[in-house]
Amino acid sequence: MRKKSKIIPIILCGGSGTRLWPKSRTSLPKQYLPFDDSNLSFLQLTLERIKEIDNIDNPIVICNQEHRFITAEQLRQINVKAKSIILEPIRKNTCPAVALGAIRALEFDEESILLILPSDHLIKNNKAFIKIIEEAEKYTDKESLITFGIIPDGPETGYGYIKSSSLFNVENINCLTVEKFIEKPNIKLAEEFIKDKRFTWNSGMFLFKAKVIVNEIEKYCPEIISSCRRALKKKINDLYFEKIDKTEFDLCPNISLDKAVMEKTKLCLVIPINIGWSDVGGWKSFWDNSKKDKNGNVLLGDVIQKYGQNNLINSEYRLVVGLGIKDLIIIETNDAVLIANRTYSEEVKTVVNELKKRSRIEVDEHRKIYRPWGNYTLIEESTLWKVKKIEVKPFSSLSLQMHNQRAEHWVVVEGNATVEIGNKILELKKNESCYVPIKTKHRLSNKKQTPLILIEVQSGSYLGEDDILRFQDDYGREKNN
Repeated sequence: MRKKSKIIPIILCGGSGTRLWPKSRTSLPKQYLPFDDSNLSFLQLTLERIKEIDNIDNPIVICNQEHRFITAEQLRQINVKAKSIILEPIRKNTCPAVALGAIRALEFDEESILLILPSDHLIKNNKAFIKIIEEAEKYTDKESLITFGIIPDGPETGYGYIKSSSLFNVENINCLTVEKFIEKPNIKLAEEFIKDKRFTWNSGMFLFKAKVIVNEIEKYCPEIISSCRRALKKKINDLYFEKIDKTEFDLCPNISLDKAVMEKTKLCLVIPINIGWSDVGGWKSFWDNSKKDKNGNVLLGDVIQKYGQNNLINSEYRLVVGLGIKDLIIIETNDAVLIANRTYSEEVKTVVNELKKRSRIEVDEHRKIYRPWGNYTLIEESTLWKVKKIEVKPFSSLSLQMHNQRAEHWVVVEGNATVEIGNKILELKKNESCYVPIKTKHRLSNKKQTPLILIEVQSGSYLGEDDILRFQDDYGREKNN
């Protein structure tokens, strides 16, 4: 008797989360941000909630190439070992990502079952979620493509809808034939939908056999399967990452799984569920799903609030004080502050688009940037100088490198540093410093069990991050990655 195949989670990590700006940005999108008091990110919460599913396997994670190290670090923090971390060189929507995961899963097990999960959603009733997944697994033997529809609790214009062929029963887990998928409606249509027990929100979560979804993608969008197969065949194994071929992957259409397959296939079934689900797509949704004080306020960070109601105030660096305010969203970071009425939270994406038109760096980068060896925070800068705080993890090293247009001064403020400058090796303790001249090979290392923190002062005619010539790197990075 053949051994029962395991469920392989396919975790989709390619979203940008622009409606949660200024916390979510290109360099650190929503899925990597913490949500609640556990200090776990959305990605980590997603991985934690599936650990108790019977017959679950290690995940395949699909993420953007620029987020590879923070993805690996967040998996390491919660002791999750991925079967594969596949790096997308460019964003191509969910169908190519699912195709990559499915093709890779077939290499592990030809009968593998896939659980497709976005990495940035919230589920409050985890026990109900696990029960539904285990029940839904039974339908995969019939070669069905299972999607999960969220039973609406109000008219929502921010979600797509799924219409089933028959009414759902709130009390039972039932699998219904999908009649059609519907794009995000206007408020009038949304109000009509919630009166009809055939309509559920489209969650973007799926369960099916890998071979079935590959066959259906090949049937309705064959260029995706052929491009993804070639991209994986030409992949480069880099540490614990799989870097697929950019030229081949670029040939994939930019299309969602719904558009490419689910709206066309005859195999799609929907299971209506009520599990406390939200995609936390904007700051109002963030407020809705957060713990509140007796006055309806959500206060995160260094915040003092008096005589206010129903506010979300999130302070990252500075003290924020609110007096007599109501229904506001105030998000403070070290380089931007968002102040908005809660009813306008969906309009944050229009602000982001405006910032893009103005080429504002605040759209893409935080002042705190993560690297495989730790992170750095930009403190202050001018045309000819820049000041950073650098944190190096235990037993980690920056690359052996050189700069053609800048010199650097380092002052250790915590921990112990091992510094290579030219042919010299220095051991620096707290309050000790060194100077790295222009065009001099150098490397910074932390060989201790405790973190290393130092202040770096750069000076020169050009201070861009691309002025790095790497000679040796523990993480396989190229010149300016």
